Amino acid sequence: MNVRPFLPEAPESALADLRERLARTRWPDGVEDGDWSRGTPLPILRELAEHWRTQFDWRKVEARIAALPNFVADVDGFQIHFLHLRGEGAAPFPLIVTHGWPGSFLEMLELAPRLANPSKEGADPADGFDVIVPSLPGYGYSQKPRAPGMHTKRIAELFGCLMSGLKYERFGAQGGDWGATISTRLAMLFPDRVAGIHLNYIPGSYAPHTGEGARPLSPGEEKFLADRNRWLEEEGAYGHLQATRPQTLAYGLNDSPVGLLAWILEKLRNWSDCGGDVFARFSADTLLAHVTLYWLTGTIGSSAALYAEASAVPLRFGPGERVPAPCGVARFPKEEPMPPRDWAERAYDVVRWTEMPRGGHFAAMEEPSLLAADVREFFRPLRPRS
Repeated sequence: MNVRPFLPEAPESALADLRERLARTRWPDGVEDGDWSRGTPLPILRELAEHWRTQFDWRKVEARIAALPNFVADVDGFQIHFLHLRGEGAAPFPLIVTHGWPGSFLEMLELAPRLANPSKEGADPADGFDVIVPSLPGYGYSQKPRAPGMHTKRIAELFGCLMSGLKYERFGAQGGDWGATISTRLAMLFPDRVAGIHLNYIPGSYAPHTGEGARPLSPGEEKFLADRNRWLEEEGAYGHLQATRPQTLAYGLNDSPVGLLAWILEKLRNWSDCGGDVFARFSADTLLAHVTLYWLTGTIGSSAALYAEASAVPLRFGPGERVPAPCGVARFPKEEPMPPRDWAERAYDVVRWTEMPRGGHFAAMEEPSLLAADVREFFRPLRPRS
């Protein structure tokens, strides 16, 4: 496998074009009361877009990225970008950490160093990991798929090849959102190699066997299924659109930075533990770093297309089918809809379930110390014994 160092450097012309487009925004009419019930409010978006145009410094983000070990690898004919942090201690354990949508590898900039060097948080250096953080195909600096078929199972195959190319024959996997699905797929595709998976989200397409021979639904499971239906009614339009017409959506969002900002900002606000104030959880520059990566790489269309690809290979389990790896789950309270433990246990071998005191969908960004500590605790008994 051909692996080479990578340094991000956007052309100055691309940054100038972004600022010019922001200055020429054709704003729609909107109610000026800051209410999010109909989507991203006009006054909030105007202010953040002006900050993007006049104050945000992408070069600082690039410098932060470049301070970490970045690589690209040709994996089975496909170029994958990844961070690779070597861990401390005598025997750091390999761990692949996968992001989701509307995130990127930037989600893991706080989490990955905590996992690689636990002593910096006062934890045991023996719990260090060699941390691999890939960018999903069609996200960030990874190659964009040019043909159908780049679904979650195929991505897991590529990531398994990546770990082999890095000489990691046995490893753990961690993820939320798409990362939870891909971590699950890794365990299913490589049962002899994946020591365990740690999830901070149960995949949305996960459907265990509940038919003949299965135990009846518990009250908690029935409530979860009702809550999930309510959430899909109130919040799920984005997912339905991205799963059915991602290309149509891409034309507008790939051409309008304000449109892209509105689309992503709403999710960062609605899905995080922010009490309704997204700026109480994330700084303006943190929010804009994520959106700018999508803008400069032109990946909003290719990232949304994963929803369409994944719909063809949902995570369904028949009678007796299970995920063949120990599973740890960190349940953050504002992650909705999140099933109860007994629903997950229908197909996952859940050996650790942690009810977190705070945090939401973007756990690696929101509460990196809480997440890192739970990952360390889960994998400690699964590490090779000397």
